[in-house]
This record gives sequence, C-alpha cells and structure tokens, in this order.
Amino acid sequence: MNPRVKAVSFQQPHYLILTFTNNEQKRFSFKPYIQYPVYRKLENEVFAQKAHCTNGTVAWDDMIDFDPDTLYLESEPIVANKF
Repeated sequence: MNPRVKAVSFQQPHYLILTFTNNEQKRFSFKPYIQYPVYRKLENEVFAQKAHCTNGTVAWDDMIDFDPDTLYLESEPIVANKF
C-alpha cells in the first residue's frame, strides 16, 4: 500500500503540492484529468484552490476526488529549488 496524503496545497495553474504520511513531498499535475467530465470544474482556479485532504486523499466536494495511489504514483518528487 502506498503512503496516503496528509496535507495538500494548490499551486497555479494545475498543480497540487502533496505531503504524504511517509513525509515525502511531491507535485501532482491534475491538468491531464480536466478532459474528463468529473474533473472539469478544476479548470476554475477559484474552485481548484479549495482542495483539501480527507481520508488520505485529496477532494474538493462530494463528487470530486483522486485515488490516493494515483496521487502517489503519478506525482513527481519535489527537489529543492526545482519549483
């Protein structure tokens, strides 16, 4: 089982900065997902900024969230001074 999300912050334009339960920090781009109807609301930056951590993953409302394994496996490690 992959680590779960314990903290999230939004980064313009389509990124999340994630801290996982193993204390890794990674950057996840949700831009590729915006093409799917369930994620289209994330095009709106004001809405996207409402990302919050719940049950080990990231969610926006009762209808939008990501699988925690997707977040871990598809995010990039944050290297100092890279972002």
